[in-house]
Amino acid sequence: MPETSESPDAAEPIAVAISGAVTGPGRPARTRRRDRHDRGMRGPAFGTSPLVPGGVPAAQTRSERFDDIALRVMRAVASRWVEQLGDVELAVEEVPIIGQNWAAGSVPLATYVDRKGAAAPRLVLFRRPLEHRAEGAFELEALLLTVVVEQFAEVLGLPAEDVHPGYEAP
Repeated sequence: MPETSESPDAAEPIAVAISGAVTGPGRPARTRRRDRHDRGMRGPAFGTSPLVPGGVPAAQTRSERFDDIALRVMRAVASRWVEQLGDVELAVEEVPIIGQNWAAGSVPLATYVDRKGAAAPRLVLFRRPLEHRAEGAFELEALLLTVVVEQFAEVLGLPAEDVHPGYEAP
């Protein structure tokens, strides 16, 4: 639009351009905003919908599903040892930070951090290495149970079989 030297309050001319084929008596072609069956985009990839409301597991991310499973396993194991373990916190990190002088042949799956001052003791699970070793939700839950039980067994100084009845040695 050409600029005019009139006052800024003056109305600017509006230009309208119409392009495309005209169908029927003077109507523009219908633009497609939905699929060919006229249902529209649906599913969890397109946000919440009546088919996938916000609280349904299909709408959760991988990290949210991991957190849910980890909390469930942690509650199941730690509930039997509340007096001995105290107020243990659960933390989830994406990957462990490994120094350049790391000599072990594998990546750690979890670590236990003792109480430091006023900070509570913490069990830290490393999400990506754990997910990498499991092929599905059931295997991930079994692996998490194994890791949590073994960490608590080491802290309590007990055999892993005594810490949780559902533990099976790998």
